Amino acid sequence: MSSEERREKERATKETQCIIRSQIMSLKVKTALKIILSSVIGPLILYGIFYVYLHYQAHLGSSESVTIMRENRPKFWIYAKIRNDTGYLKHVYAVLKRLGFQESSNESNWDLLWAHDYPFRALSTSLSRLREHQRINHFPGCGYITNKVDLSTSRGGQYIPAAFKIPEDREAFLEYVRANPAKQFVQKSNDHRGIRIIRGGSDAMNFTSTSDTFVQEFIERPFLVDGYKFDIGVYTVITSVDPLRVYVYTGDVLFRFCPIKYYPFDPEILDKYVVGDDYLPIWNVPSLRKYYTELGYSMKDSFDAYVREQRKNPAEMWERVYDAIREVALMKETQIREIAMRFGNGRNFFELVRFDLALDEDLNVYMMEANMSPNLSSAHYPPNQLLYEQVIFNTFALVGIGKRIRKESLRTRSKAEEEMEVASKNIVVLPELCKECDDCFRVECQLCKPCFTPETKLILSQTYLERQNQMDFYRIFPPPITKDMVLKDYTLRNQLLIRWYQGKCELDKTWCN
Repeated sequence: MSSEERREKERATKETQCIIRSQIMSLKVKTALKIILSSVIGPLILYGIFYVYLHYQAHLGSSESVTIMRENRPKFWIYAKIRNDTGYLKHVYAVLKRLGFQESSNESNWDLLWAHDYPFRALSTSLSRLREHQRINHFPGCGYITNKVDLSTSRGGQYIPAAFKIPEDREAFLEYVRANPAKQFVQKSNDHRGIRIIRGGSDAMNFTSTSDTFVQEFIERPFLVDGYKFDIGVYTVITSVDPLRVYVYTGDVLFRFCPIKYYPFDPEILDKYVVGDDYLPIWNVPSLRKYYTELGYSMKDSFDAYVREQRKNPAEMWERVYDAIREVALMKETQIREIAMRFGNGRNFFELVRFDLALDEDLNVYMMEANMSPNLSSAHYPPNQLLYEQVIFNTFALVGIGKRIRKESLRTRSKAEEEMEVASKNIVVLPELCKECDDCFRVECQLCKPCFTPETKLILSQTYLERQNQMDFYRIFPPPITKDMVLKDYTLRNQLLIRWYQGKCELDKTWCN
């Protein structure tokens, strides 16, 4: 082969190699581009399509998915005799809307019935067929607590001033006057009308009344702040009556002052000793204004600071307040339970009440009345908005209405969700005892898992969840747990629940209080 032919062959070989290398490089570039498109641009395109779809759905508003979402939101229904003016329930509406509820126009399709008026007479038929998830903010029979005459004339209460129905209890009243000639009395009615002071001795002996009224021992020497008499409103929630569970709201209390100073006392001037709708608010009481307005303390903390300035102990007073509320609840539980059982097992109800109490100079506590539907409107006193909305929000959390995990109906959606909130391991107690239990008729064995009835499991589950969700509520019944508690004066179900609390206390000391 000549030198020229050899050079031509080498040139052809090099050209072929260049073409092959070029083809290989082109293939690599194409492969790389495919990878980039599939891993970056492709998802971006899909995301863009999905974004446009969601944007379209949001503006469409009437799409099937949005409709279903709205239909599945939990529903509330308001029962009030005056339906054209529910502005006094403004804060109830506000809290429910923030929790994702929508108002129902259907009297049977609701998760929560908020009744401003007592609903169990007008709605007795429908409320006798409640579904498991439906809740009502009153107990049937709650009037045994909230009726002023019934509460005030209850016998045997340590904190309730002596009171007598007139004319039914006239003879008992006269006997009490003879035994206590120096005491004065105040005439009252259930609607706060016709209030007047009845002096002791002959005036009381000659007292007569043709209308249904009651007379109650007058609390003399009241505790005053800057010369003003006041009452204390403590928000309380009863979550169960069989067994009994009672909580007081400790985030704040409502202080209402008489608008005119108590001394010099004049029984003809009611504003000196009767707290009315136009009461003096705490921010207008000089000794409390700085704490409440300038330093930002609650009404309760402001008052406590003032009491300590007077070299008195507010903690002891609050324990008496809680004991007074506990006393009323225990006194009336049997009557309420009997009425509530007519509407099922009583698990659908809870009761938010405000107990109003008074103090004397020695910080002794007197139970005055309980309000079935306490005022929750800040229209007259706008600064009270926060108090009312926090009371409502804390109440809904306590009873499981304001659940953080559920934005749909209050119905339980699955067993997994139910157990995520409370499982059997959360409510079993007394391991050493349960290991030996072989007889479910033995009372304590009823707290062991093999002996759980559906009702027992429901009671313990609700109790467990209340403890998890109680926020600023403090349980006053069952009372703080000790090993040597006397249980014989309680109902059997109350005894069993207290024994369960003792079992939880033994496993976890945080359950003892």
